Amino acid sequence: MNRQRNLTLPSIALDRASPIAVYRQLARQLADAIRRGTLDGARLPSTRVLAPLLGISRNTVLAAYDELAASGLIEARRGSGTR
Repeated sequence: MNRQRNLTLPSIALDRASPIAVYRQLARQLADAIRRGTLDGARLPSTRVLAPLLGISRNTVLAAYDELAASGLIEARRGSGTR
């Protein structure tokens, strides 16, 4: 069973040469998409799925999701994903 099929992901462009940490770049781009309504309460990919899609470590995705959760933009619920 594919639990990741109903996920939404905006286009993400990460610049490893930027002075801005990759996790912050990711958090900002996701925050922008949330504020624009692009994600509209959609389920985000798990950290284990998103990390290899973007070619970054899972810890980087975790840090971005933590930043978004701390700002109240996303909420993670065990068993129902991150929205």
